[in-house]
Amino acid sequence: MRVPLSRWIIRFTRGMSLRGKILSLYVLILLLPTLLLGSGSAYLVARGFHNSYLSAVDETVLQTAQITDFSKRNYDLLAVRTATDGELISRLSRHYDDMTEVVDTVNYVDRTFLLTGKYLPGILDFRIYHTNDTLVQDGQLLWRPESRSIAGQKESAWYRDTMAAAEPLKWSSVPGSPDRVVITHKIVDRTGTPLGLVYILLDYDAVFGERVDRPFNDKGSLFIVDNNRSILAATDREQIGKRLALSEWQEQLQEDNINDKAHWLDLTHSKELLIVKPLSSGWSVVSSTAMKQLSTQDRMILLLIAGITIFFLLLSVSLMMTVVQNIVRRIRKLGNRMGDLSRGEFEAAIRYSEQDELGDLENRFNLMSERLGKLVEDITQAGLQEKEQAFRALQAQINPHFIYNSLGLLRWRAMDARDQEQIQIIDALTTFYRLTLNNQISVIRIREEVEHVKAYLEICEFRYPGKVRLEWDIDESALDLYTIKTVLQPIVENCYQHGAIVRKPDAFIRISIHRRDDRVVMSVFDNGQGISGDTIRQLAEGVYEGKGNGFGSTNIKERLALYFGGDARYTIESALGAWTLVTIDFPACRVQPVIKKGR
Repeated sequence: MRVPLSRWIIRFTRGMSLRGKILSLYVLILLLPTLLLGSGSAYLVARGFHNSYLSAVDETVLQTAQITDFSKRNYDLLAVRTATDGELISRLSRHYDDMTEVVDTVNYVDRTFLLTGKYLPGILDFRIYHTNDTLVQDGQLLWRPESRSIAGQKESAWYRDTMAAAEPLKWSSVPGSPDRVVITHKIVDRTGTPLGLVYILLDYDAVFGERVDRPFNDKGSLFIVDNNRSILAATDREQIGKRLALSEWQEQLQEDNINDKAHWLDLTHSKELLIVKPLSSGWSVVSSTAMKQLSTQDRMILLLIAGITIFFLLLSVSLMMTVVQNIVRRIRKLGNRMGDLSRGEFEAAIRYSEQDELGDLENRFNLMSERLGKLVEDITQAGLQEKEQAFRALQAQINPHFIYNSLGLLRWRAMDARDQEQIQIIDALTTFYRLTLNNQISVIRIREEVEHVKAYLEICEFRYPGKVRLEWDIDESALDLYTIKTVLQPIVENCYQHGAIVRKPDAFIRISIHRRDDRVVMSVFDNGQGISGDTIRQLAEGVYEGKGNGFGSTNIKERLALYFGGDARYTIESALGAWTLVTIDFPACRVQPVIKKGR
């Protein structure tokens, strides 16, 4: 059997190309059987999901009905027990001539029913209305119907309508307040004479909210209707208070005018799946689920199965073609990586897993790329160290110990002379040079940089007393972050040397430091003589031709680039003869930044 089949396959595919042979065998062996099996499986899965969805909807409605029925019985029991309390009926029907008896009745009602109104969750108000003219209303539990507003209407009219209703116990929604529900129960004596009314105000969310909000993953609606088909709770709260029309309640539809659209919600001709679960009390729980949702879900399942099937079929084709083209693809990939290496991308590596000749070549290429990268990195680090040593050499031109000792000697002499002003100047100089002459660190906290600038400004104040007003705007949350040292002091020094700030009337300098998300922004503003547009352009392009090193900008820019690369910005804005604003923007660093590679 195997030999004749093999011969037939060879004869059938003899005149085809390699690609044609693979595709022919693929269609006969894999494609057609997979399509047949996939179609059958998709139909069975869709049917099963359809039935499961209907069962889940029915179970959800049943559970909602059971919970609602249990909750209703609890609230009904509270209202019934209060309305049928024998002692309460006796006291409401009594004629009072003595205030002592009235007080005794009020105390009895408070003692008996004050806590009763807190037994169940969601009770916002609990009242006992009566029409006994000899009994007071205390405004707590005992009330008489008057002209106040309650349940969306005048209290006296509401009391009269409620007492005229046929049923003793009644649930109703509050017009204009969909978040409130009212329970009432008549209080009558043994002869049937009406004595009063039990009033319970409920919070809609506590009683019904969680049961009807967002059912079926927002793909349907739930309604709770009373004996008169009035909607007490609904997923869409705008429907509360309307009456629900269903084909199951034809007798109700014939008795009422269904054409009054404002007071009815007609679902008789709906194309949705409707499920009605009656409660033992006469209420009903109604669910409405769009049938098109089931069709959409069935279609989605079919599309998903078809998509998965097509995906794996295409994947299998891709895998077969990959085997044929594997060698060419790997050679091209190796050539592309060589091009990357020639452009200086030494971290480029080739992932390989085959243990063949090309795999050995790829491995050797990765080793070569890694060694070249290390060699270039060593050269780069040598250049970085050379730059760092140059910076430190500039800082070390002054002997720190000699200056500290000299300042200490001057301080002792000033103390002997009791010259407090000289002592302050020497202390400011000591603070200033402590950071300036420290060659061991290049990165400090912003707090230390602020102290350094303050020391410099204190010295300037002694030189130009009362000439310049200082304004500080410091964000305390930024003080413990890191910055490179001596970036603000050169900018402030420019205000005095180049900005001629001391010759300006009402001169001031504003220093601001703020943290903005993951950035730190430092700025120095002065109202000195400003900088011309040509000078700002030359400073930005690094071709400043004036005296000095470009107001210290070149040094600051180089050190910012050394530690933050292109992620730091140094900008100068100015209006000639008016003001200058220098801004430094760099990343917020909780740990000390290090020198960037490749600088």
